Amino acid sequence: MQRSSDRAKIGSGQIVVLIVLGALLVLTGVWAAYVWNASSDVPMSTHGWIALGLGTFFSLLIGCGLMALMFFSSRSGHDEAASPHFRQRRESEDRT
Repeated sequence: MQRSSDRAKIGSGQIVVLIVLGALLVLTGVWAAYVWNASSDVPMSTHGWIALGLGTFFSLLIGCGLMALMFFSSRSGHDEAASPHFRQRRESEDRT
């Protein structure tokens, strides 16, 4: 268990990255709202709605499946053998 004084603090580089990512999130939201309002008069056919629904469903299915595989791989130990740096760090922790 780490003491609170041993925990890493957020550095200035990480703050810059968070600010940039936050700005990108806000700009993306503004752009999405603009496009949504600009295309509000365009009708979509039944085939368009079906394609939109199937595309959304399969994108979520693939994303969830890949995340599940990542967690399964991490818990089963397959990732440990691929990283010699992790193996050396783990061996040094086991000795102490």
